[in-house]
Amino acid sequence: MKKTIIRIIVLTLLILMSVCIIFLGVGYSKYSNTLKEQNLSSKVEEIQSDENYAKLEDINKFYINAVVAVEDHRFYEHNGIDVLALGRAMLRNIKNRELLEGGSTITQQLAKNTFFTQNKEIVRKVAEGFMALDYEKNYSKDEILELYLNTSYFGDGYYTVKEASLGYFDKLPIDLNEYEASMLAGIPNAPSVYSPTVNFKLASERQNQVLSKMVKYGYITEAKKKEILNQTQTYHEYFNKK
Repeated sequence: MKKTIIRIIVLTLLILMSVCIIFLGVGYSKYSNTLKEQNLSSKVEEIQSDENYAKLEDINKFYINAVVAVEDHRFYEHNGIDVLALGRAMLRNIKNRELLEGGSTITQQLAKNTFFTQNKEIVRKVAEGFMALDYEKNYSKDEILELYLNTSYFGDGYYTVKEASLGYFDKLPIDLNEYEASMLAGIPNAPSVYSPTVNFKLASERQNQVLSKMVKYGYITEAKKKEILNQTQTYHEYFNKK
């Protein structure tokens, strides 16, 4: 009986390893073929040539911290793939029997934004991982973050942080206040839902999550979070008029 159980476990592990190898191979092929269509440096040059491209030094620091806190708090520690976050996401997906989360880092999201579709496919996720490693190999963390902020969709037809900042608040990214910055940081997670012009209530709930992450990771205090959220009514009226 004991030998049978061991054999079943070994066989299961072998099957899982075989499946993983297959997905890695197909994913790498997708990544490789994608780069044949347009290489990485060419894609980056294309992004940076956009008239609405914003340099990191021209973006509000509070906003940058908010993005890192809510999207990938270990951004400056990993090599493009956060194994811990990936493991947690896999456990949640197995538990829910559905691909709900990918544990994507900012670098992986940049890879998705610039080369792949938004579809939740395992092969695409693998290809995205290889592309993320490529980004990390060729660009600094600040360059990757800057590219990410200039390739994220913010709803209402805004595809860069500069477009979103001007569109939602009539300000350049460097001039955002803490309320505006924290609200803007939460939108790309689900632009059709969290755009403040679409549903201010949901946008505010997402903003609260952003600020809670900032508290959790030491960027601000709980008192500061409350101070920022005290402006909610003012901005509710502001968006009602837009």
